[in-house]
Amino acid sequence: MCDEFNISVVQIRSEYMHAYDFEVFDALAYRKFFETWRPLVYIIIGVYLLGIYYGQKWMEKRPAFRLNTALFLWNAALAIFSIAATIRGYPEAIYFLSKPNGSYLAVCSGDTTNYAMLFWGLLFVISKVVELGDTAFIILRKQKLIVLHWFHHILTLFGCWVAAEYAPAASRFYFVNTFVHSFMYTYYALKALKVQIPRRISMTITIIQILQMVVGVYFIGILLYTLKLGRPCRINIELLYYGAFLILSFLALFLNFFVRTYLQRSKDKVQ
Repeated sequence: MCDEFNISVVQIRSEYMHAYDFEVFDALAYRKFFETWRPLVYIIIGVYLLGIYYGQKWMEKRPAFRLNTALFLWNAALAIFSIAATIRGYPEAIYFLSKPNGSYLAVCSGDTTNYAMLFWGLLFVISKVVELGDTAFIILRKQKLIVLHWFHHILTLFGCWVAAEYAPAASRFYFVNTFVHSFMYTYYALKALKVQIPRRISMTITIIQILQMVVGVYFIGILLYTLKLGRPCRINIELLYYGAFLILSFLALFLNFFVRTYLQRSKDKVQ
């Protein structure tokens, strides 16, 4: 009963119709693509997991590749994309948040103000497939592959794919993730160049990642409260529950990573 609200997500206010001509595209067709080709995301995830298993097997008796230049270019490209997606995406959410009862409108209103958010939101979903390449660098360089890494990639990809099918209003907050990735991939790009970065910088980035999950919990709470009140909201209930599971899982994993990496190790050094 809460799948539609106000105006369709692909209907744009007339005053914004030609504001960003290069970003005008058939959003409905792409939404249909993700819905029709749902099996493709299962195949991608399956190939990814097989790649992890056989990739590590293949590297067992081989020396680690350095790949510093390729790693820099990879992370720099993702950092540039993340910055651009953030700049183009955040005005949409700010527009709604500035209105009375803005938090509710931002996560429930199907109306949208321009094509920029829709276009970069589409690229954001596609980027989750591209980001699986992060794991290839870890395997080829024979670094430790932690559960948080591949678990995060799989669940995020699937969640974004399904969100592209339903186009919930809350997906306009994708820029929160690209904002965090702007710092994260810039950090990795500099590390690939062997730039000495203080430990507190990586610690700060992890804290920002945790805060991202806290923001997610806040908006999940708003959505659940909205449903309890029976107010109209453009959200799919199954996707909402999946999002809640996703965010709470990531919050627990990132907190665990933060404690083990920064607090526990610092304590061990003191002892």
